Amino acid sequence: MFEGTTILCVRIRNRVAMAGDGQVTLGNQVVKAGARKVRRLYRGTVLAGFAGSTADAMTLLERFEKFLEEHSGNLMRAAVTMVREWRTDRALRRLEAMMLVADREQTLLLSGAGDVLEPEGYAASIGSGSGFALAAARALCEAAEWPAEEIARRSLEIAGDLCIYTNKNITVEVIDA
Repeated sequence: MFEGTTILCVRIRNRVAMAGDGQVTLGNQVVKAGARKVRRLYRGTVLAGFAGSTADAMTLLERFEKFLEEHSGNLMRAAVTMVREWRTDRALRRLEAMMLVADREQTLLLSGAGDVLEPEGYAASIGSGSGFALAAARALCEAAEWPAEEIARRSLEIAGDLCIYTNKNITVEVIDA
């Protein structure tokens, strides 16, 4: 678990929304409130969010984008290639971050431990407030008729009320499934 962020992906009603808060902390101090931790990759068809050390996550995002290009946007192949390199490369395996990536068809959680996981259900999350955001998203997916982006935004707001490492400066990116 990484302190300093919450990333949530919601897949419902033919839309995929990924949301991330903007807080960056150093120890027990907020050093930035407006960081952008959710990005569009591969011609806007892939969403990626990161939790953990910012420099490490940026390195991983660059590598992942390179693998997406090499594999013509195939999310699973790019993820497996990336995680394999992440786990075996001496420099990369020291990186402290996690990634959540999604395209029109699937959502994947990637870690330096060699994980390429496809979470079950409508939502997946990473970061320090992930449990709060995931619980809120699951409840809202079942109870509300909201679009994916509203569920993602409101779930992160709830996480921001509960997790001291998550704020309400939220970035949301959406693709149609």
